[in-house]
Amino acid sequence: MRVCPRVARMATLFLLRHGRSTANTEGLLAGWTPGVALDERGAAQAAALPGRLAELPLAAVVSSPLQRCRETVAPLLATRPELTLHTDERIGECHYGDWSGRKLAELAEEPLMQVVQNHPSAVTFPGGETMRAMQARAVDAVREWNARIDAEHGEQAAFVMCSHGDIIKSLVADALGLHLDLFQRISVEPCSLTVIRYTRTRPFLLRLGDTGDFAALVPREESDDAAGGAEGRAGGDGGQATVGGAAGAP
Repeated sequence: MRVCPRVARMATLFLLRHGRSTANTEGLLAGWTPGVALDERGAAQAAALPGRLAELPLAAVVSSPLQRCRETVAPLLATRPELTLHTDERIGECHYGDWSGRKLAELAEEPLMQVVQNHPSAVTFPGGETMRAMQARAVDAVREWNARIDAEHGEQAAFVMCSHGDIIKSLVADALGLHLDLFQRISVEPCSLTVIRYTRTRPFLLRLGDTGDFAALVPREESDDAAGGAEGRAGGDGGQATVGGAAGAP
């Protein structure tokens, strides 16, 4: 048994992926496309969030500025009037450039998609950003918010940060010391919570993609996948990760 030395804690980060969106159900890579909202199921997931976090004292809520994230945290904020919503563009979705708004079925035929799957650190999206830059800005944001929450609320504080699949996966990879080229092995479902406790010497991954619901892992018939679009891949992509998080679209 390895005995861990006592380490100074910092604030605990609850990474929340937005609820299921209209882009998820339509099989689109949304990126920063405006007007992408939660679908009916995503709204229900968001409505259940306050209950899931009811026993947790929160110091702050930080969100991507994109609509689907703001809609996800709205019910939580409504039950916690003492909290102010902070937005941070650095945890906004990857800038997919010319790929934004396109169908994932079409993008699967692009030669670059194989690089996205197997060597993401080499990827620059046409007209967009590199995946390295995506990860770097998100890590910078988390580190700065950790320091701010710690200074203002103390090392026992917890805060929620609502973001997107690829952003969260890249943050988990950073916390685990994994190269970005391995981040496609990580899966996070819509409205799942991933918890990372940072210390001054290293982070600890406490939860990964936690929804409390295992129904998404039940094998689906091929016809169900086709009918459900990206929903059919949510939370279990059959071993084939893609851009836009575990559900195949952000």
